[in-house]
Amino acid sequence: MHKSVWIVLCAIYSFSFSQKIDYKKFTEALCSSEFHGRGYVNQGDSLAANYIAQTFSQIGLLPINQSNYSYFQNFSFPVNTFPGEVSLQIDSSILLPGIHFLVDPSSGEYTGNLKLKFVSTSDLYNQRCVLNNWTDDHALIFRNYGFGGDTVTKIRQYLQQLASKIPIIEIVNTKLTWSVSQKKYSYPYIIVQDSVLKETPKSVSLKVDAQLVPVHTARNVIGYLPATKKNAKTLVFSAHYDHLGRMGNDVYFPGGNDNASGTAMLVFLANYFKKHGSKYNLVFMAFAGEEIGLLGSQYFVSNPLINLKDIRFLINLDIMGSGEDGITAVNGTLFEKEFLLLQKINKKQKALPIIKKRGPAANSDHFYFTQAGVPGFFIYTMGPNKNYHDINDTYENLSFKAFEKIGELLIAFTQKLN
Repeated sequence: MHKSVWIVLCAIYSFSFSQKIDYKKFTEALCSSEFHGRGYVNQGDSLAANYIAQTFSQIGLLPINQSNYSYFQNFSFPVNTFPGEVSLQIDSSILLPGIHFLVDPSSGEYTGNLKLKFVSTSDLYNQRCVLNNWTDDHALIFRNYGFGGDTVTKIRQYLQQLASKIPIIEIVNTKLTWSVSQKKYSYPYIIVQDSVLKETPKSVSLKVDAQLVPVHTARNVIGYLPATKKNAKTLVFSAHYDHLGRMGNDVYFPGGNDNASGTAMLVFLANYFKKHGSKYNLVFMAFAGEEIGLLGSQYFVSNPLINLKDIRFLINLDIMGSGEDGITAVNGTLFEKEFLLLQKINKKQKALPIIKKRGPAANSDHFYFTQAGVPGFFIYTMGPNKNYHDINDTYENLSFKAFEKIGELLIAFTQKLN
């Protein structure tokens, strides 16, 4: 596209579509069942991407892709999905998915009845012994709790290895948290809460519809606002919008705090800067594929739509729906100057009780930018909301207690950052 045409289109686009979006209604919409947990069943992530792009348009953000005037950056990856029935009956008890049990994200499909065979820890470590004494009508069952150190993790690794050869039932006494996987085991792998087992179980009736999608196309959604001055550097606000999606017909994971709330903070900040402007070019990046391994941000860094060297600072936002106990800044030890500025502003505004400093970590979408030499923080809130990767991470459980104060803190940080 010719540069002069691009400038005219930008002006028309900005004038025609600018309006303020309510960040709470935006969050509620992302958490609704219509978006299917913003995952990989019923095109949940694609529906969410379209909604975010529409919201960016309504605010008046300009599309990042000048060649086709698009907010989207496409990339692909394999993903294991559970689009159909997921059900479990142990002896005479029908268990509730998401509450009493989960399927491992890499679980294979299965339909039928299985007898249960408990094994000892020593036998589990000797997989040859387990497999030599196996019959096709049994599932291995193991109580994975009551151990010290890293034993629980080690045992789970052994169980995952065996899931390529036999059905697995893992019993736990901790909160059920789910995830997403790019691979699929040959057999089912089920995780059950110990609290629902009244006695030693003997058999299960199981139905798991698991489908590995070898090439799923996801989309980063990116908009920007040009600076109020020429030759400006760029400041990036980012947040992932994807979540875990559906586990069967009846259960979806709303992902309210993680990370509809962080995506909503992009909306809050975009609303402000669209009206007031900034000395920086501002880029708002809503990443896909974070929950499956930071894939969206990794793809952007490898295929940047802006010059990474022009980025003065990046602020990645996650878990913004709480904040009663303050925030944590990952990379705070790495970028001392910017961290001290953030603390100084917080002290003046009396916004948050504390801003904790944390070292570098590969725990969100800031990571690949930092690896590429882009300075930045990953900021998340601390508070009483402990719903994480479960079906209770709903819009209704968000307090938004510090949401606007965090937004005002970030606005002031942007204004004072040199």
